[in-house]
Order: sequence, then C-alpha cells, then structure tokens
Amino acid sequence: MASRQRPISPHIQVYRWQVQMVTSILHRATGIVLVAGSLLFVWGLWALAAGPAQWADFSAFARSIPGFVVLFGWSWAFAYHLANGIRHVIQDAGWGFRIPDFVRNSWTTIIASLVITALLWFAAMQQWGGA
Repeated sequence: MASRQRPISPHIQVYRWQVQMVTSILHRATGIVLVAGSLLFVWGLWALAAGPAQWADFSAFARSIPGFVVLFGWSWAFAYHLANGIRHVIQDAGWGFRIPDFVRNSWTTIIASLVITALLWFAAMQQWGGA
C-alpha cells in the first residue's frame, strides 16, 4: 500500500502570534489560576474561623513577599478573567466580530485588567496602610 502525503493541520509553531491568541490562552490560564487561588481564599476563611493563631499564620503569609506576589497575581487573574468574560458576553450578543474590533477589544481587555488590578491594590493600600 503506497502512502500518500496528507495535509498537516496547522499548530502553534505555524501561526504568527496575535493578541487574539494570547487573550484566548490567558483566559484559560487565568481560569486555572482562579481555581488554585480559591484554595487560598478558603484557607483565609478557615483561619478566620479557627482563631487568632491560625489567622496570624495566614496573615503572616499574606504579608510576606511570596504571599504578596501570589495575591497580586490572583487579583490580576480575577480582573483579567472578568474583563475578558465581559468581552465574550458582548461577542455572544453579536458585536465585535470584525477583525479590527477583535484586536481593539483584546487590547482593551488586557489594559482594563491592569487598570482594575492597580486600582484595587491602590485602594487596599490606602485603606489598610500597605496590604
């Protein structure tokens, strides 16, 4: 039996990276980060209910450099996933399917997530003197 050359399906090494690809991948990645970060949220609620010693342990982690990085990353993932989810709802309504709209909305989602995260952390640090 002779083998025929069959077309190969394009994959990530063939495509040129575009902002639309990045937003799609980030949406999935931030969903995973939100699930993992929710475990930290549960730890915080458990520590709050368990008493002062457990809350002190959680608070010490949250105020450490690794804790700050994790909480900052989790808050950005939340802001990005929220903004991109809103973009998806708008597209589900039938708007924003032209390529220029798609590119603009993708960049708007990324920028909005950074602004939301910055405002959130600015407000937290103003309120509590250094979250």
